Amino acid sequence: MSENPTDNEFNDSQDLAVEEARPKLKQPPLYRVFLVNDDFTPMAFVVDILETIFSMERTRATQVMLEVHTKGRGVCGVFNFEIAETKVAQVMGIARQHQHPLLCIMEET
Repeated sequence: MSENPTDNEFNDSQDLAVEEARPKLKQPPLYRVFLVNDDFTPMAFVVDILETIFSMERTRATQVMLEVHTKGRGVCGVFNFEIAETKVAQVMGIARQHQHPLLCIMEET
């Protein structure tokens, strides 16, 4: 072999397949939205909130309301950050308009 590389040697190095690195995508974190029990907000109002803001059927809304009443808080749904934040703000706004101390919070799952 000579000291100078031949065309064949260059072609061998160009035959390598290079796969582009794909970015690893991860799912955005999800947040649980909770209603917290208090002694002043009427149960019917809580059911109404669950039906309107969280699109629950009356039977499911009643179950969640009873969970809030007996256990101190109940899960209204699991959402991405922006939707959870919006739902919390909507619940708090409507509760304040009706002068109820209903508390709605969100926690990362």
